[in-house]
Amino acid sequence: MDHSDHVRLLRGGIDKDGGTWADLGSGTGAFTLALADLLVTGTIYSVDRDSGALREQARSMQRFTEVHVHYLTADFTDELGLPLLDGIVMANSLHFVKPERKITLLKRLREQLQPQGRLLLVEYDVDHGNTWVPYPLSYPSWERLAAETGFASTRQLATVPSRFLGRIYSAISVR
Repeated sequence: MDHSDHVRLLRGGIDKDGGTWADLGSGTGAFTLALADLLVTGTIYSVDRDSGALREQARSMQRFTEVHVHYLTADFTDELGLPLLDGIVMANSLHFVKPERKITLLKRLREQLQPQGRLLLVEYDVDHGNTWVPYPLSYPSWERLAAETGFASTRQLATVPSRFLGRIYSAISVR
């Protein structure tokens, strides 16, 4: 996947410039860059446990002068103390959360969103994992989990082929 794929996966979930967003489990920032491209202006809280990845991301983000990014070295499954958000991106990060912890996390993240706030999920479209992708969710599994945790208007946005586990999808769910 390249930057245009990342943008395409998020595009249908961003309907206006600006706002306050978080990218949870952002790594070196592939989807943070895509989010910044789509937001044009605004604020992003980029959260990852790897401070080195966040430093690399900060170097890449320098071209986005109208988007203010706060880099937070933290585990996104912990309480983060963020302001209410217009949106959350979880791109290839929810599959690291054990199934028994997903419900509690998603309910807490839902409360972190403004009314009508959006959760954009990017995930492998399978229900079986491996060492590198331990707990993925197919889109039908995401629809059920999103409804169970109080999200509404869940719909698939886009898919891209992946040499790992076949395909990746993006989906939007609304508080």
